[in-house]
Amino acid sequence: MFDYDGSFQSAIAALKRERRYRVFADLERKMGQFPHAFWNSPNGKHDVVFWCSNDYLGMGQHPKVIEAMCAAALRMGAGAGGTRNISGTNRALVELEAELAELHGKESALVFTSGYVSNHTGIATIARLLPDCLILSDALNHNSMIEGVRAAGCAKQIWRHNDLEHLEALLSRAPPDRPKLIVFESLYSMDGDVAPVGAICDLGERYGAMTYLDEVHAVGMYGSRGTGIAERDGVMARIDVIEGTLAKAFGTLGGYIAGALVDAVRSHAPGFIFTTALPPAVAAAATASIAHLKISGAERAGQRAAVAATKAALREAGLPVLATETHIVPVMIGDPDLCKQASDLLLEEHGIYVQPINYPTVPRGTERLRITPTPAHDARLVGQLADALVAVWRKLDLPLGGDYQPAEQRAHTVAAGG
Repeated sequence: MFDYDGSFQSAIAALKRERRYRVFADLERKMGQFPHAFWNSPNGKHDVVFWCSNDYLGMGQHPKVIEAMCAAALRMGAGAGGTRNISGTNRALVELEAELAELHGKESALVFTSGYVSNHTGIATIARLLPDCLILSDALNHNSMIEGVRAAGCAKQIWRHNDLEHLEALLSRAPPDRPKLIVFESLYSMDGDVAPVGAICDLGERYGAMTYLDEVHAVGMYGSRGTGIAERDGVMARIDVIEGTLAKAFGTLGGYIAGALVDAVRSHAPGFIFTTALPPAVAAAATASIAHLKISGAERAGQRAAVAATKAALREAGLPVLATETHIVPVMIGDPDLCKQASDLLLEEHGIYVQPINYPTVPRGTERLRITPTPAHDARLVGQLADALVAVWRKLDLPLGGDYQPAEQRAHTVAAGG
């Protein structure tokens, strides 16, 4: 008889041997005190400070967002009650989709249960609706995009990360009348670098390709209304499909796409048709967050100041910070075991929560701590972080003394998905 348990245990043992086994910290955010939280450890409850949250602006605890969520729950109840086709299209969700369409200047928007689902389902559905579609995917696209490309079942080509010459070479070889879909991100969340969105639009227009842009780590954060990198760069109208999340800078839950083809996706996407809709309370909270960030620049300004202060403090301390132009602050370690040890020491000895980022999220040899300052990280917290990191670096005998210098050619095979 087949040893089912043994097979699963062997898979876990392999992760542990490679120092890739992940342990989740039991965390309890303190309402009104972000980024402070409780860590429910095996030895009791301890105060900690988040330094790696994707709630980039702290909107998950903004009074307007909490008030909207509570009011909607009291008015309409907790759950959505069904799929969008079967009683799940609640009024709060309709208003959220209208808000998102207006935010991105598109004809309509469609909300999914997560950003992963919106990418996976959106890319796969769009490509399947185009006969003999060729998908051109950036080598460092997120796993949700990679899996969406695979699920499409279409021909695919991987272009070197942000390499316009390589993208153009691939486009130029395809027949002019063949449907082509360029899928890429505006801001890559591990290295913190930004795509040349306008130049990619130029190539798409020149070679008759559609453009699909993931703005997950940019919505709420960039542009005069927090619409993203495409708005900041003045090219939003040139993008065919914009995908985003409600779970990062907007502080709630869900994903979405915006564009003229929403009705076709709505009518054909299994990941939309066969899943329960977002609850009205979550939809109302997301709408409140988007509406606030469209008119308030205070959160973005505060976050930019905190990011600049953090980068300066860590560099002054001699920590190996990967230079970025964005709010992502990677502190490089390059070893999975040491990366996990550093994270554990920060949590257990300094009350600082920063998760280790190991393979397969990043290529082997580029393991890191990914720090994301928010408007709530003041000068005192920044100083505490720098001191704690230096203490951990010394305890683990890690090198201090300057910015991280990446190898000339970083491996992209993992992100490329084969």
